[in-house]
Amino acid sequence: MKKTATGLFDDYSDARAAVSALEARGIPSDDISIVSNNVNDRSTGDTNAAEGAGTGAGIGAAVGGVGGLLTGLGIMAIPGVGPVVAAGWLAATAAGAAAGAVAGGAAGGLIGAMTESGVPEEHAHVYAEGVRRGGTLVTARVEEALYPEAEAVLRQSNWVDPTARRAAYAEQGWTRFDETLDPYGPAEIEQERLRYRR
Repeated sequence: MKKTATGLFDDYSDARAAVSALEARGIPSDDISIVSNNVNDRSTGDTNAAEGAGTGAGIGAAVGGVGGLLTGLGIMAIPGVGPVVAAGWLAATAAGAAAGAVAGGAAGGLIGAMTESGVPEEHAHVYAEGVRRGGTLVTARVEEALYPEAEAVLRQSNWVDPTARRAAYAEQGWTRFDETLDPYGPAEIEQERLRYRR
């Protein structure tokens, strides 16, 4: 049985390091996903794996090639978050869920993709809000025996403690991720990063 190890990072370079460390531990790129706020228009390299939330399946197809997960980055839109640079199974699932939510009127997207993979809903809301505020989410589906090691890799890469971040957001009146809110702009994201910089 697979479990999902998840980490939120304020700094994209920390998230990239976490992905590389997970791959170095032998976790296949197909089982790792990255979703990063793209307010700064990060280059995705040669690939444009997903153009909008409706074509998220293309993200999964771009992943797993030579060079690991980070070579499969594409751009997609997530309601309430805006444009993100993403690759991997979670991104494809979120894009499919978002497209279904638009058609069926159900909430889904990133929250639904995370909770379906076993991430507790309270953490999923913090992670989605963290991406909205400029962060990067890294997830890895691993066999249960590998879960503690995968989580340790994420922690060592300067991850955000979801319980502490929930408390910090709550002090500002936040209760849960709301996909109807406007995405954060560059100035708001920079202010947010300064708030948590160590």
